[in-house]
Amino acid sequence: MVCIGKLTSVLAAGAFSMLPIATWPAVPAALHQPAMQSSKSLNAAMLAVARAGKRLIVVGERGIILLSDDGGNRWQQAQVPVRTSLTAVQFVNDKTGWAVGHLGVVLHTADGGKTWVKQLDGIQAADLALQAAKQVAARNPGQDKAVADAARLVADGPDKPFLDVYFENERTGYVVGAYNLIFKTVDGGKSWQSWQSHVVNPKGFHLYGIRAAGSALYLVGEQGTLLRSTDQGESFAALDSPYKGTYFGMVAARSGELIVFGLRGNAFRSEDQGNSWQKIDTRVQTSIAAGIARLSSIRCSLATWPIERSVVPPVLRTRSAIASVVPRTCAACSSNIW
Repeated sequence: MVCIGKLTSVLAAGAFSMLPIATWPAVPAALHQPAMQSSKSLNAAMLAVARAGKRLIVVGERGIILLSDDGGNRWQQAQVPVRTSLTAVQFVNDKTGWAVGHLGVVLHTADGGKTWVKQLDGIQAADLALQAAKQVAARNPGQDKAVADAARLVADGPDKPFLDVYFENERTGYVVGAYNLIFKTVDGGKSWQSWQSHVVNPKGFHLYGIRAAGSALYLVGEQGTLLRSTDQGESFAALDSPYKGTYFGMVAARSGELIVFGLRGNAFRSEDQGNSWQKIDTRVQTSIAAGIARLSSIRCSLATWPIERSVVPPVLRTRSAIASVVPRTCAACSSNIW
């Protein structure tokens, strides 16, 4: 069941005031058109899921966000101010959460996911990146390439997606995405800072995931990109990667244990903050796209990327202190999964 409600569109035009009129990028309609309310939203492709207390929140294509308070038996559509695909979602408590997606969108909710407001989009993000690059260049001569790259972001318009979001608490958080995009907030998303100069990623590889494990913060991404911060996110340095292919994400425990996963069924586990890695035998060759872990241990489930929309993605479960995965049956559908 989908509840149809009154829609509210929120426009954030701050970036335009910072640019000369002649250089204003075109604003895609999806940035100011609310997600369409429809019973067909239940059939949309959903790309990420989070829990807010007992509520489940899923986000997906065309700005669709669905909520369930009964374990997924019934769903209600949220009010969302954009119509662009959403790729990741996180809640820090049962009311406060963020979602990110295409066109550089960052959304925020303070009512458990029922209604959302836009805090950032790709036009604003590109302008912030350009301002930050110019400031770094003013302090450190020889940063012309960084300024040129940021200027290109502005010229391209908001075509770069954010791919993951991580908040430590209600105030401090990060969003990451394509071409080394990373932004930080310390006021719950009311304002954002470009954080690219804090990351050692000279080739500008895509960043697919960000998570904390123990006292460290980690980034994973394209072509074996694996970075760690041990100073509360002030700087991210490269780690020796056990794999040269792309990582799509990671799961982490408070103890500091970490699992990274990505292309062709590859997954690796570290128990020493990423200094060494042990390969996990996943028994699959398809790419692993998502994972869920218990906060207190590294026991987790990993989901592979479906080849077709009609194919149920396999789910792989790891057990604590082992380096392989075991088959798991889906209680909801009893389909062909692992």
